[in-house]
Amino acid sequence: MSNELKKTPLYQTFVDSGAKIVEFGGWAMPVQFSSIKEEHNAVRTEIGLFDVSHMGEIIIKGPDAAKLVQYLLSNDTENLTTTKAQYTALCNENGGIIDDLITYKLEENVYLLVVNAGNTEKDFEWMKKKSSEFEAEVLNVSSEYGQLAIQGPKARDLVQQHVNTNIIEMKPFEFKQDVDFFGKNIILSQSGYTGEDGFEIYCAADDAPYLWNEILKYNVTPCGLGARDTLRLEAGLPLHGQDLSETITPYEAGIAFAAKPLIEADFIGKDVLKDQKENGSKRRTVGLEMIDKGIPRTGYEVYDLDGNQIGEVTSGTQSPLTGKSIGLALIDRNVFEMGKEVIVQVRKRQVRAKIVKKNQINK
Repeated sequence: MSNELKKTPLYQTFVDSGAKIVEFGGWAMPVQFSSIKEEHNAVRTEIGLFDVSHMGEIIIKGPDAAKLVQYLLSNDTENLTTTKAQYTALCNENGGIIDDLITYKLEENVYLLVVNAGNTEKDFEWMKKKSSEFEAEVLNVSSEYGQLAIQGPKARDLVQQHVNTNIIEMKPFEFKQDVDFFGKNIILSQSGYTGEDGFEIYCAADDAPYLWNEILKYNVTPCGLGARDTLRLEAGLPLHGQDLSETITPYEAGIAFAAKPLIEADFIGKDVLKDQKENGSKRRTVGLEMIDKGIPRTGYEVYDLDGNQIGEVTSGTQSPLTGKSIGLALIDRNVFEMGKEVIVQVRKRQVRAKIVKKNQINK
């Protein structure tokens, strides 16, 4: 493993445990501990634990922090409270998604923005550049934080046993600060990237290995990036760099709920997003399920039955839950029809698929 890759506080723990380490977004990360299928199924039926300490953390604070956060982000940040976080997009002037992220209001005029690992430096520089007109400070504090995700139908009960506050009624994107968890001070967020119930834990970087080892004492399965990807795809959750990019808008990506262009406040990309809300976007993201044998991969072309290219695959895998080959594709909006049969160009073969709902978890 190259010495140039960044390492989370848990890197040595993973090496010692024999996990398979790969490069991901400039980081040395575990792709799997046992098998992707075993880890995936543990999250669907029991509890899985992920190290997501590679994610970036950016603090925005100061008298104009609230105004700057709203100017940078596509959602209505007036809805943020010190107990309610928000999924949102960092857009460019064309409405393209520079990154998708979660925003936490820690206190008045102090915000924590959690960004994707591979985008941290780019996001930080963009935010700093755009902050010049505001009385606010932008700080990259990523090295100070460790982050773990405990996910699965039994995760909530386990977490409740080891915290000093009632978390049973916490709803998606609610969070609590100054929580005692196994004797360590954390921020506990009811969020994740798996389609299952669970929490994301923000701790001091040095506390991450201790918490990881304590949690694993309770019949919890350690999980790597492989299972994280298959889980999020089954749930129809987008990945930046594939399903989201600077040339794809929230309306095209299927995260329109994270864009509020009708609010009074201005934000970057607002005019383009307002037009797409009122008049529709030219493209939309759909779920795909293969009819013939073959796995849809990023960049594979999608055609209608008359041979016209209508889009391309953005993500694809074989679902451990159903055994079916599934994917997400960005296609022309005017050809969308649920259940419609299409053709995916899988290398030199043309393979039949159908348009389905993005979330493939039937619960």
